[in-house]
Amino acid sequence: MLRTRVITAIVLLTVLVPITLNAPIGAFGALIGFVVVFAAWEWGRLLRLNGAGPVAYALVAGVALIFSTFLGIKSRPLYEMAAIFWVLAGPYALIRKPTLAAGAWRAFLLFAGIVVFLACWHEVVDARTQGVAFVLSLLLVVWLADIGAYFAGKALGRHKLAPSISPGKTWEGAIGGWVAVIVIGALAASTDFYAPTLFTAFVGHLGWDRAFVALTVLVVFSVVGDLFESLMKRQAGVKDSSGLLPGHGGVLDRIDGLLPVLPIALLMLG
Repeated sequence: MLRTRVITAIVLLTVLVPITLNAPIGAFGALIGFVVVFAAWEWGRLLRLNGAGPVAYALVAGVALIFSTFLGIKSRPLYEMAAIFWVLAGPYALIRKPTLAAGAWRAFLLFAGIVVFLACWHEVVDARTQGVAFVLSLLLVVWLADIGAYFAGKALGRHKLAPSISPGKTWEGAIGGWVAVIVIGALAASTDFYAPTLFTAFVGHLGWDRAFVALTVLVVFSVVGDLFESLMKRQAGVKDSSGLLPGHGGVLDRIDGLLPVLPIALLMLG
């Protein structure tokens, strides 16, 4: 299993890193488009679309992405709709746990998914136009939250965060992830390391105190995104969103925490 994970990670890095660092924005956007379409396919599968339904859903997402680009649709309204979804529907789902068998909720998630993935593409591409370091720092928030949560949870985890949704997650782990983000964010902002980054932008736009609050909010919603997908998988009766990434699960398993972080972070920066 570990060998498979390592091989998959090496292949992904071999593809993603050169394109992210060196490719023109068009090529980078095409790569992110593929990622988004595959994520939409997995979303359709988790919502139990029958037969070719997940493929059709992914095609709808892809067509929406293309049309939004050529028609010059404004990005900010998409960010706002995606952020509203995560701020309102995210906690609602985790508290009330509506089932996918509930027709209205399922229909809502089918519509909301298109908005979320469409916004995701625009958010990543917009972030990339601000620089490689900036887009990587957005990813780093989620990576640090995950890594910090893993090690803190392993060492100190005692109190379950959401036992009925994801039994392995603990409050201690979540706090450890938050500490990792705050410490690295403060170091990056105070040293202007590879500026501009999300951390330097937060301090520049919001000041140190509100930047601290902003990073805390992002960590909270990275956890919300993770738990939201875990709830979908649990209700769909699957361990991973797909087997597209051997040893790692699916695309959604890798970007679930990023989906809410992106729109909220960019909206905070105005």
